[in-house]
Amino acid sequence: MTALDEVPDRAALRLPGSDAAPDPVQAAWNNLLPDARRRYQETLAARLEPQRDYLTSTEYAIYHGGKKLRPLLLLLSAHLVLGSQSAPQKVVDGAVALEMLHVATLIHDDVVDDSLLRRGMASVNAVRGAETAIIVGDMQFVQAVRGFIDVIDRERDMDLVKMVLDTAFRVCCGELDELQVNPSWDTDVLLARYWETIDRKTAVLFGLACEAGVVLAGGRTADARRAGFFGRRIGRAFQVMDDLFGLVQDAEKSGKPRGMDLARRRASLPIIYALDELGPDHPVTRAFRGGEPVDGDRAANEVRHTRGFARAYADARAQALDALEYLRPFHPGPHRAAMADLALYVVDRAP
Repeated sequence: MTALDEVPDRAALRLPGSDAAPDPVQAAWNNLLPDARRRYQETLAARLEPQRDYLTSTEYAIYHGGKKLRPLLLLLSAHLVLGSQSAPQKVVDGAVALEMLHVATLIHDDVVDDSLLRRGMASVNAVRGAETAIIVGDMQFVQAVRGFIDVIDRERDMDLVKMVLDTAFRVCCGELDELQVNPSWDTDVLLARYWETIDRKTAVLFGLACEAGVVLAGGRTADARRAGFFGRRIGRAFQVMDDLFGLVQDAEKSGKPRGMDLARRRASLPIIYALDELGPDHPVTRAFRGGEPVDGDRAANEVRHTRGFARAYADARAQALDALEYLRPFHPGPHRAAMADLALYVVDRAP
């Protein structure tokens, strides 16, 4: 039985920091896509070659680190159409281009957040300065778009390029939306703005991964859209979990001070729920809404002990479970099962 067949009860919550589930990301790469992984690595090296004179070990470390969840989702989505057939090279090219687009957003995110670490290592802006980091990030974006253009071999693929550009535009909108939130807005407004922001900032890239995989594999438009809905639900869950991790991880692991969203008065989901629960007279609420300095570490502890923290996790898990419904129309098989496992892994992973 797969994770898709055994949908867990939504009330059975697994809070961040509990025993971690087995890692289905590495299982999918190692067991289902070993050849695609090799081709992905070879293609990535070729795509980075034109930039060799401008990249340092810092940028290469970003490309070679991480779990490569987004390109993995693209490849698995393609196999929803292809089954056990080997993926055409254009699918692998698309996975590489997608990761380049993702790296561009990571570099820009670190500049905006003034983060000195990325995955436990020095960020590009910490090593090379914000000005250079912005240009290097722009270069990754340009190369990503080039990569998608290079896979065009039929008229329908032109729609994919438009999808990529629309995605990049929405990511930028999401980043700006996050910076323009007014902490004094009431809860309903903050919640609506939060979901709109993470849809643009995070979920849209996951949606692109899954939709593009089906398109590049020659799948039907309806199936591509269905896969895109799956990806966007996963992206929502992923971002909520990241917001929760920001309240429990220490700076050494995350690269950011614990409670940084609170200190910078950024309204993440657990913070919105907690402020509503704590009430207007609580010191954390007054500081956050009134613009007074916030002790991020101390305030993070306060938020962690509210019901809002668990409520945000419940929302993340609900998004992951909703994602599973979009997989049901696809033919059962190991690739669909792997995608279902990834949906649950997003909310079961340890901080």
